[in-house]
Amino acid sequence: MTAIAPALSVLDLVPVRTGQTSSEAIAASLSLAEIADRLGYRRYWFAEHHNMPAVASTTPPVLIAAAAGRTTQIRLGSGGVMLPNHAPLIVAEQFAALEAIAPGRIDLGLGRAPGSDPVITQLLRGSGTTSDVEQFPRHVQDIAAFLAGDGATLRFTSGGEYIVHATPAATSSPEIWLLGSSDYSAQLAASHGLPYVFANHFSGQGLERALDLYRTGYQPSEEHPEPRTFLTVNVVAAPTIAEAEARALPQLRMMARLRLNKPLTALETVEEALAATPDAATDQAVQAGRSRWFVGTGESVAAETREFAAKYGVDEVMVSPVAGAYEAEPKDSAAGRAQTLELIAAAL
Repeated sequence: MTAIAPALSVLDLVPVRTGQTSSEAIAASLSLAEIADRLGYRRYWFAEHHNMPAVASTTPPVLIAAAAGRTTQIRLGSGGVMLPNHAPLIVAEQFAALEAIAPGRIDLGLGRAPGSDPVITQLLRGSGTTSDVEQFPRHVQDIAAFLAGDGATLRFTSGGEYIVHATPAATSSPEIWLLGSSDYSAQLAASHGLPYVFANHFSGQGLERALDLYRTGYQPSEEHPEPRTFLTVNVVAAPTIAEAEARALPQLRMMARLRLNKPLTALETVEEALAATPDAATDQAVQAGRSRWFVGTGESVAAETREFAAKYGVDEVMVSPVAGAYEAEPKDSAAGRAQTLELIAAAL
């Protein structure tokens, strides 16, 4: 029996390739959001990373607002906001405003990792590199309270009260998701009765255990009486396997540099990646990463996606379309990534 096709969503890091400006990279990603909307993808999330030459997705709320003006039905969100970097009230206000801009279409994905190095964490918050990570559970609760219709009630030691609302007259609120790649995040989402996403696109280690901890330990909430989860995966689809493998190489090499603590650069073009001097450590890291990605034709990637969803019991898969670009392709377009989304959607 053929497994039921899962719903599809998109994770975007807004990649920046050689010779491309931030403006061109963002224009390419916004065009991709329009394509995903037209193709019927369920949601489109922007990640948060800082001070990386190959990633322009530094401010998810800004990108979500821009995408909201160019889409009509797809849900838009953060995958995720790295909460240790931000004051909870600011996050709540930003996403309450986004919900007002695109009612019923906003997801607030929250992560516990800083999304960069200790220097950036210090610059973003000015409170050290660990204190806000330790406060993550309380900050998640604070954001939920700020976004609630009744707001959050602060009680002073003198006995007085002060009510805080993220926005003055909300009629709906964003849906909060917890993101992670560890037992901790799975257990926290379960104890709070929140939807949970395992970051399989970044680290496939511990996936089965995290899902089991989440599902077996789930405490029903009013908004979410049942556990709810989906998974992420890196994908590249092209008309031929050879083209798909070539388009996967730039991102695989970038991830290899990251894991090997080598200097980061803008994302290579396909031609640059293919012409790179062989290096044993890099090649080994590339092969390790490739083993967890879905790379091939639209039909083969769709089949892997369907089997992946069935294996882990999810009805939705969020794909990160990591197809690289050829030098001749316009710098303000996402041709390879758009091709990936179109081929997978057609096959499913």
